[in-house]
Amino acid sequence: MRTDLLALTTDSLAALTNRGLVKRAAKETTPELRLDADGTVHGGFPGGPDTSLPPGGLDAGHCTCGATGVCRHVIAVILTYQSQHAAPASPAPGSGASGSTEPGSATLGPAEPGSGAPGSAAPGSGAPGSAALGSPAAQPSGTPVLPGKEPAPWSPGQVTDDELAARLGARLMSAARRTERAGYTARIRRATPAEPVPQVELPTATVRFLVPGDLGFVHTDAVAGSRDDVIALAVWAFRVADELHPGVPDARVDVGGQAVAGAVAGLERALTLAGTVLREGAAHLGQGLEATVADVSRHLEADGLRWPLLAVGDLAEQLAAYRDRAAHYRPELLAGHLAELHARHRAATRQDAAPRSSVLGTTEAAETPLRRARLEALGCRVRALGDRRIAEIFLAHADAAMVLVLRRQWEGDDDGAALARRRIATSTLAGLAAGTVVTESAVRSASRTVRLATGRVSRTEVSASRGDWDTLPLSLKVTDLAVLGRELDALPLRPVRPRVEAELVRAVAIAGVESIAYAPGDQRLDAVVADRAGNRATVSATHAAAAPGRLDALAAVLAGEEGEPRFVSGVVGRAGGGRAGAGIVIEPIGLAAGDRVIVPDLRPATGGTLTPTWDEEPEPPLTAALTHARALLAEAAHHGLSHLPPTYDTRLDAAAHRLTALGLHRVAATLTAFASARTTGSAEAAGTWADAYLRAEVALELS
Repeated sequence: MRTDLLALTTDSLAALTNRGLVKRAAKETTPELRLDADGTVHGGFPGGPDTSLPPGGLDAGHCTCGATGVCRHVIAVILTYQSQHAAPASPAPGSGASGSTEPGSATLGPAEPGSGAPGSAAPGSGAPGSAALGSPAAQPSGTPVLPGKEPAPWSPGQVTDDELAARLGARLMSAARRTERAGYTARIRRATPAEPVPQVELPTATVRFLVPGDLGFVHTDAVAGSRDDVIALAVWAFRVADELHPGVPDARVDVGGQAVAGAVAGLERALTLAGTVLREGAAHLGQGLEATVADVSRHLEADGLRWPLLAVGDLAEQLAAYRDRAAHYRPELLAGHLAELHARHRAATRQDAAPRSSVLGTTEAAETPLRRARLEALGCRVRALGDRRIAEIFLAHADAAMVLVLRRQWEGDDDGAALARRRIATSTLAGLAAGTVVTESAVRSASRTVRLATGRVSRTEVSASRGDWDTLPLSLKVTDLAVLGRELDALPLRPVRPRVEAELVRAVAIAGVESIAYAPGDQRLDAVVADRAGNRATVSATHAAAAPGRLDALAAVLAGEEGEPRFVSGVVGRAGGGRAGAGIVIEPIGLAAGDRVIVPDLRPATGGTLTPTWDEEPEPPLTAALTHARALLAEAAHHGLSHLPPTYDTRLDAAAHRLTALGLHRVAATLTAFASARTTGSAEAAGTWADAYLRAEVALELS
């Protein structure tokens, strides 16, 4: 019996080919099947081609129809084989069908027309992909259970290296070994009843194992030939997870690599740059630092240290913003980038250092072309950066279980409503932000941004979305806010987390809106929403000149004026930082109401007046003290340790005493140590500043 074929769902077949092909296969004339001793299934179509499918995946199939790659006849043979074995029936009179499943030259006979056809396959188009590395489609709906048998627990980590080598070949195995030696980070998700396909999320590809134990039916979202070695990387990641986190449904693991016992050349250069900026301050640095920044970036790129490279890029942007007197310069952002470089350096070089991939990024390719991808828009955010307008479209890639960010920017002072009409690829900003995108030209970066190629052979189709976000995988949608809270509590601290875009963007299902309040002082709208279990979260949005219709549109949708609100998408986090038990806050980017997606940032201002419904509550003393201490430390980065005003030490001492009175002794001690090192001119001043800033930043995150 071909258990590999019986384990394939219609969604799995669509992932390995495309939905249009599966739909056409379901309409084919039912073939007469024959099973050889070696397991090859033959299908003869009346008056049509002859098809054979030996073990080893769809790419091993052959059909006399002359189609290139996998054709609809191969899929029709699989559907017929499944229908005959899922519910055995007595052979029709005169058919000669024996119904035997034993290998041999037995004729299996035709099934009833249409048997095994997918009942809800959506139309699609496009050439079939490789069997092992096919085109993305919807998340598999389930793994069939053979009659009379319970599915055995299986992990991709059980695949042997010999099996990998037989499937991938020596060249790809060598490439995978090189990546393993450098080290990489992976997120594994085990099979569950809701999502029965185990998968591994790697920096530049997501791998799904559609059939237990069979490498012929593995799907990745990377274009065939670009990252085929990721199958081995995914198997090895599962092995590490099976050893360190047995039974855990969702885990992050470090695979291979060597702990960094000492200095890392590129990172040391970045730390020297951070020391220069901290010593002189943004207020006293000229343009002469640009060559140094370029040199540091070049060395970080050569070492494959992507997260420090991005931090240096953001640091350079803040310095340029101050030099140009741009409105988006913030001393806290500048100081945060400096402290992040110190944090990553310490995490990578300490005695019990983890593999560099954990905190420094990966040596994976910076970009990976994707196969035919279906992306569901979750909304858009519009922001101003000086005289530029930046639009970020958030696209859920269900097959990869992640949210990608498509970013565009324009010069000028147009607001969101005007930008909504701007053309992007084959659509508009509004169409992409509230649509379903099917593309064969997407290229994904390691930080989860995505771009759409515009060549003549590129294909991108956009259709209006109905907001069916309940079909998203569990890792992208939230139906239980209590579960989301536990996920947020388990996150690593921000200064050493991977620098990926849209890490915390989710589609949150809401059962009701309990209240809507407007705070005029902050120009902020807060709405309390609840899930089906009664757990609450706050949807919070602040007015922006680049999106003047944001608050009016959000209030109207949550009030039910445009249909029953079902989902709100946005960046999720804890109120006041990250304390376990604190309320969950959602910064909205889109809503699903009625049968459509609504993007508040792209709505025009209505001219309506939001009624103030509550007064601002005073900031909690603990949060206020930490915020003040962080601002003092950011001031040091702005002016420079060599140029601080005479009153600085007095204010720093007062901040330390205030923190001590509130019980934050360790944070206060780091402020005192920094003040002492600075006044004595110690060479450790930069290190003690980083200690203090990181303590204050982490305390705020957890407060």
